[in-house]
Amino acid sequence: MRPSPPLEDEQLAEACKALGHPARLAIFRHLMAEDRCVCGRIVEIVPLAQSTVSQHLKVLREAGLVSGEVEGPRTCYCIDKAFLARFRRTLDRLADPAVITEPA
Repeated sequence: MRPSPPLEDEQLAEACKALGHPARLAIFRHLMAEDRCVCGRIVEIVPLAQSTVSQHLKVLREAGLVSGEVEGPRTCYCIDKAFLARFRRTLDRLADPAVITEPA
């Protein structure tokens, strides 16, 4: 199976911007550590109001880093592993001086 292509510059910039806030980074790290979908417990890891956490999750979702699935009255969140793999490949390409990439 052939790996999916690296992210376009706009997608990469959006993902980096989403991870650029300490609260979103904490949420992302927590979801990575859990390695499964998490519902209501996200509020427990960040000292912020539920509405603020929801807004941060929305930004992570819109950037493609997190996916959300509705389960009854709540939404469960987890890392989008396919997007994360593309994100990692893109960062690896940026860090490799042997790979010359043109802006997308």
